[in-house]
Amino acid sequence: MNHLFVDNLTVIDFAYLDPTRGLVGESWIADVVLGGDLDEQGMVFDFSNVKRTIKRVIDERVDHRLVIPRGYQGLSWGEEQPDRFTWALTDGSQIIHRSPDEAIVWLSADRAVPSAVATLLEQEIKAVLPANVTSVEIQLREEEIDGAYYHYVHGLKKHLGNCQRIAHGHRSPIRIDRNGHRDYDLERRWATLWRDVYVGSEEDVVRRHVGDDGVRYVTFEYEANQGEFALTLPEERVYMLDTDTTVELIAAHMADKLKVEFPTDTIRVKAYEGVGKGAIAER
Repeated sequence: MNHLFVDNLTVIDFAYLDPTRGLVGESWIADVVLGGDLDEQGMVFDFSNVKRTIKRVIDERVDHRLVIPRGYQGLSWGEEQPDRFTWALTDGSQIIHRSPDEAIVWLSADRAVPSAVATLLEQEIKAVLPANVTSVEIQLREEEIDGAYYHYVHGLKKHLGNCQRIAHGHRSPIRIDRNGHRDYDLERRWATLWRDVYVGSEEDVVRRHVGDDGVRYVTFEYEANQGEFALTLPEERVYMLDTDTTVELIAAHMADKLKVEFPTDTIRVKAYEGVGKGAIAER
């Protein structure tokens, strides 16, 4: 059998639900290997069609969505509100999510692991490829990061594209320089503070309350051009901003906080949003 490979085909920035970690922002790099017979051009599949076909399927199916493992026993929903579900966490608290169908992915597994997501994508990609392509292998992997990083989830209601979805996320490195020198301790501090966190905008909060379980919850709601979105989660899993949560504003927020702490120092924050992109703020 002949094989064609494409490394670093795309990056999917998304979120998934975990029984312990809760909402997890993630960024996975997708590599693809196609196997099959050669066509009349002497190819398994034309490279020019890989991005047009395969990348499109990967991006449309998972990118900027919330992946929900359907097999998890702590998942529940009611027939009266089929777009709303509850995810019970192992610490006794819960997450409640409501959104249009296009903002989520139902996964036939009890955990959102790379192999389960890859299997879903392989099945859908195979269905749109020519008959000479007989096998599809997708590898989903994390970026190798030399330094501190964090997982965060957010939603941008003012965004006209898929960033408006209330629960999508990223796995992001951070670089902080003080007076022209990299400060690894500050990077690790922010990475710890933002470990598996939801970064919320204060203007999207509609309710704060204590649940029957004694947990303090915060509820975000907004309407965007894709529909109505709502998310309730434990307040201790949320980091609030007074602004929107674009990466530009995130970098500025971090730099402002550090400037208050070190008023006589020059601060430079390079905050990533997933792999290879982000924003820089200097104070």
